[in-house]
Order: sequence, then structure tokens, then C-alpha cells
Amino acid sequence: MNANCANGEAFVIIRTFDAPRDTVWKAWTDRDQRTQWWQPMGTPLEVKTYEVKPGGVMHYAMDMHDGGKWWGVFAYREVKAPSRLVYVNSCSDENGGITRHTLNAQWPLKVLTTVTFTENGDKTIVRLEGVPLDATDEERSVFENGIETMQKAFDGTFGQLEAYLASR
Repeated sequence: MNANCANGEAFVIIRTFDAPRDTVWKAWTDRDQRTQWWQPMGTPLEVKTYEVKPGGVMHYAMDMHDGGKWWGVFAYREVKAPSRLVYVNSCSDENGGITRHTLNAQWPLKVLTTVTFTENGDKTIVRLEGVPLDATDEERSVFENGIETMQKAFDGTFGQLEAYLASR
């Protein structure tokens, strides 16, 4: 299989934010701003590494209710300010190594994520698309079966971004 083969049904969420594109872009790419909204409601976010550039990574952890940490890593492939981010999203360990999802071992190891920022007057349309990368048939099926859950999770996350932008 090709090392860059994104396959299967994509997860897509689109939201319009009442803020200029440069403001929304900075909320996604500035470490201090990102930590204000990129996590489930009430879940502290720890950012270990934050380099939004091709070849850079965002390595982070979220505190879980059981006292443990859930680690994730974004490996940036493309950064075109202020219009496009492309990264590979994976679960990770504390050292940034890619791991299986703690709640579902059949979840794809890698999800290719593309985020676009489109000006619409004084508003910004954000489109996030994720698709399994180098996934098995079983991993693609698990991902596709999780699209509704991801929609709900990102509705909450985007709601936090909306509130953050409104507070600025």
C-alpha cells in the first residue's frame, strides 16, 4: 500500500465563525490561543510541543476523568497561512510515538486532516476533513462508524472556538 494512501469515507464538519479569517487562523495556529479552546469542555490541555510548520508537530495531552492522560500528535505536512492546514492526526504516547487508540484498538493509526479557512465577508468558513491514512478495511469501517460521534465532539469543540472568538 502507498505510504500516503488516504482512503475511505471522510469525516467533514463545516462551521462559519463570526470573525475575520486572520483572527480564526491565529486561534488555530498560536499556541496560547489554541489551548484556550482545543479540548473537550472542562478538560485541561497540556501542550508538550507546538510547531505549526511543515515537518513540525503539536504533541499534546488531555487529562482524563480517571486521572490518566490521553496523548495525541498532529504531524504537520502543509501550512499555508491563512488558508490551509494539513496534518496527520494520531494517538500517541508521552514521547510522541504513535500508538493505538486507548478506547478502540481498531481505530486507524493515522488520520489525514485538512482544515481550510475561507473568507466570507467579515466571517470565516472553516472546513475540517479527516480520512484514514494507510488504513485496513477494519480500521476504515471503525472510522466510518464513528463519524456521528466525531460530529458531536467537533460540534462541541467548534462551539468552544466560537465562544473564544466572541470573547476577544
